[in-house]
Amino acid sequence: MRRQLLIIMKARTKQFGIKIHQVSLSWRITAQVSLFFLAVLGSARSEEKVFSGPQPGEKTTPFKSVELRGERAGKERDIIAEHKGAPTTLIFVHGVERSMAPLMTVLDAYGQERKTELKTEFVFLSADRLISEQRLPLVGQSLRLQSPMSLSADGAEGPGNYGLNKECLMTVIVARENKVAANFALVQPGMADATKIISAIAKVVGDTNPPAAEVLRERRGLGGARMEASHQRERQREMQNRPRDNLPGAAPTDEKFIGLLRRFIQRSNDDATVDKVLTEVEAYVGGNEDLTRQTINGWTRVLHLKYGTDYAQKAGQTWLEKLRK
Repeated sequence: MRRQLLIIMKARTKQFGIKIHQVSLSWRITAQVSLFFLAVLGSARSEEKVFSGPQPGEKTTPFKSVELRGERAGKERDIIAEHKGAPTTLIFVHGVERSMAPLMTVLDAYGQERKTELKTEFVFLSADRLISEQRLPLVGQSLRLQSPMSLSADGAEGPGNYGLNKECLMTVIVARENKVAANFALVQPGMADATKIISAIAKVVGDTNPPAAEVLRERRGLGGARMEASHQRERQREMQNRPRDNLPGAAPTDEKFIGLLRRFIQRSNDDATVDKVLTEVEAYVGGNEDLTRQTINGWTRVLHLKYGTDYAQKAGQTWLEKLRK
């Protein structure tokens, strides 16, 4: 009886061991399959293409931007109409970070070396037009950018007809005859992107032997101090020769008033919002002589530069005339 019982117990133990092995093997297979699918999904996600702006073969349509430097600073322009289908590199910049600086300077350097047949344009996107017009020229000066710089008239979203992706710090569009030849949507732009972009630009201008990105950096670095000094002297002469009344009015200094002025010029404002801001400004200024002067100067400038909506222009002009009486 005992012997039979031992035989039964051994058989059950062996059977249990087989089941444990089967469960363990099944778990390992399931885990391996799961890891495989996770790897595939992760790979697919990492390789998912990011889109920003018109794609190759599509048209580059007109859009408005505001010149940031030179004699035409503050004036609206239409880059597409100006260049009349010439080979063009449009560099839309959503935000400037230190890691982007080398790529920006390299693209600028190549654009300058090929400026007779290539138009290179930096177009910045920002929700704060007033501050951007003050700070971005300093960025250009610091990076020694020689290509034209302008600020999109459509705020942080950029031209609505371009469908730019806000996740991309930089979108580079290479075009010829107003048709996109190449598009680079860069979430984290850096020097690693330079070679493929320069290669695409070279194709539209017929450059069969474009310089390497590092070579362009070295060329930009050589004589940098002389370039900077020359740029400074040129800018000083420009400032000295610029007419005093080139831009009427003046930028305000009161922080709260600056904030109100920024709200007033937003292109997304409806008529009711414009009226509300004007009411707040009137209440804040009161009878204060200094604030009244800042208001007249500030509104004179933004109206001259055509900031804000059409309604804001009309309402602001009426209110300014009333304030001057």
